Amino acid sequence: MAGKFKPIDRRRARVRRTLKKRNNDFPRLSVFRSNQNIYAQVIDDLKGVTLAAASTLEGDMKKKLKTGADKDAATEVGKLVAERAKKAGIGEVVFDRGPYIYHGRVKALAEGAREGGLKF
Repeated sequence: MAGKFKPIDRRRARVRRTLKKRNNDFPRLSVFRSNQNIYAQVIDDLKGVTLAAASTLEGDMKKKLKTGADKDAATEVGKLVAERAKKAGIGEVVFDRGPYIYHGRVKALAEGAREGGLKF
């Protein structure tokens, strides 16, 4: 009989477990990528709260972007979440790519966040 967890769940858990070992109590920049949009959140796991968030579903982002499912959109979301994190007093985070490979839109979001001033 097969295990009860899907491969995507195992990858997500493996990445999260590695981050917990190495995070040094920094907030976590978590990425969720769907077929149409991309979302990013800066999360404080010690308190269990979201400190900053951005996505391609926000009104001004929808007007500015042609689609929410390309690298340009991911870069803009990365810059926006970095700007909001800076306003919240966060300068350094740990990047949580989730079950996604560090390639394409996920990599573009990370580079956009770095351009916006976040360190990881």
